[in-house]
Amino acid sequence: QWQFVESGGGLVQPGGSLRLSCAASAFSLDYYPVGWFRRAPGKGYEGVACISATDDSTYYADSAKGRFTILRDNAKNTAFLQMISLKPEDTGVYYCAADLQIAYSTVRDMCARMGVEYEGWAEGTQVTVSS
Repeated sequence: QWQFVESGGGLVQPGGSLRLSCAASAFSLDYYPVGWFRRAPGKGYEGVACISATDDSTYYADSAKGRFTILRDNAKNTAFLQMISLKPEDTGVYYCAADLQIAYSTVRDMCARMGVEYEGWAEGTQVTVSS
């Protein structure tokens, strides 16, 4: 059973914006760190942004800093990734995942390692940045 259902992707021109959503279906989002991961064509899963469950502290990959914002709305059991100033290199399938085992001590650690270690990826949502 997938953890999340991701949505909000699409085709956008360079410089454009998108807001991705991931809705949790089988658990309450309140208690777990959540991350957005990107799989670019021909590459593995890269942690783009992660947010903690306790104090909403965040971590962003260098490529996302200043342009992406990760948010969580526990009442809606949904996490979001707001993306602005999109670049062609942002193209890929975007996935969310939650650290249900609390396996990572920090959100930085989660973003750095979960892309390699996690196996329960859902369908994701395609983001294509192209003119």
